[in-house]
Amino acid sequence: MARPVKMITASKEVRAELQRRAKAPTSVHRDRFRANIILLRLEGLKIESVAKRLKTSMATVSTWSARFETDGLDGLNDKVGRGRKPSIPQKKVARVVAEVTRPPKNRKRWSVRSMGRHAGISHSTVQRIWSKNGLKPHVVKTFKLSNDPKFEEKFWDVIGLYLDPPAKALVLCCDEKSQCQALERTQLGLPLAPKRPRTMTHDYTRHGTITLFAALDAMKGKLITRTE
Repeated sequence: MARPVKMITASKEVRAELQRRAKAPTSVHRDRFRANIILLRLEGLKIESVAKRLKTSMATVSTWSARFETDGLDGLNDKVGRGRKPSIPQKKVARVVAEVTRPPKNRKRWSVRSMGRHAGISHSTVQRIWSKNGLKPHVVKTFKLSNDPKFEEKFWDVIGLYLDPPAKALVLCCDEKSQCQALERTQLGLPLAPKRPRTMTHDYTRHGTITLFAALDAMKGKLITRTE
């Protein structure tokens, strides 16, 4: 007589979280792997069948199934103290993060290599630390704050005009971009292809400058353009 399959159960909320872990592109491999084990076991598959489908051992499937039965989703996390110990001292990591906004006097910003030499670690390690903390010292964004004391009053007047224009009135948002260089490459370039980037010649013929005028009908989403 065949041995009955030991069934495990879970609530709808837990199943939804397991499916999220299994499908989320940002999930690490181990989380997706463990979530898939439990999802297959919840479908009623045997430990042996799950192991074959996921190309792993029966012992691995049995371990994570047992931990899930005992502790639920918390059982799928690594135990404290397990896993690879960090090879970079925490003080160096904190130094790389803290000093990213304080480059030396002769530099406008740190590069991964100059920071690596400064902190005594590899540039690839600096890159991983910056990426993990969302730091991008090479990126600069500009902004402009108006010093007009009536700026907010004018701002709401303009927004109100777009949202509620006068009857039978045409409201346009207009702007211009002048001194656009009218350049033409001396030869036709080659399009993008597998294993080959798009190409173009380094030299060009200058045909003077051109000015672009544009007006947007905000209510209809229609763009009116003209060049001179």
